Amino acid sequence: MDLSVLAAESGMSAGEAFSISSTGMIVVLIVLIVLAVLVLLISKGVRAAQGKGKQTEEAVAAAPSASAAQSAAPAPAVPVVNGAPLPENQSAGQLELYDCDEKSAAVIMAIISNESGIPLNHLEFKSIKAIEE
Repeated sequence: MDLSVLAAESGMSAGEAFSISSTGMIVVLIVLIVLAVLVLLISKGVRAAQGKGKQTEEAVAAAPSASAAQSAAPAPAVPVVNGAPLPENQSAGQLELYDCDEKSAAVIMAIISNESGIPLNHLEFKSIKAIEE
């Protein structure tokens, strides 16, 4: 059927029929755009929540293992030099380096202190040796 025939049967002109149909198409497009924006916003929100959830899960998973390791290991003894406890900002003993520079040794000691949770001045390193693989 021709659009003019439908317009004649319904009592409206071809211009009115065209404006009603174009208005309907514009409304549908606007609703689709709004839905697309909502889907994007919701997906970003879900991704952010999953990211926070992963961080929280990792923190929760790491906390029991770290606390279990600390509780299983005996409390570190405070280094004693000449019968007196060592002050907080000093270290005990001499460190021998084998095939390792001072910067690498410092990084290794810092990592061990951080991972074990024992302050660096409570640890006593006797030697560090580089192992070639």
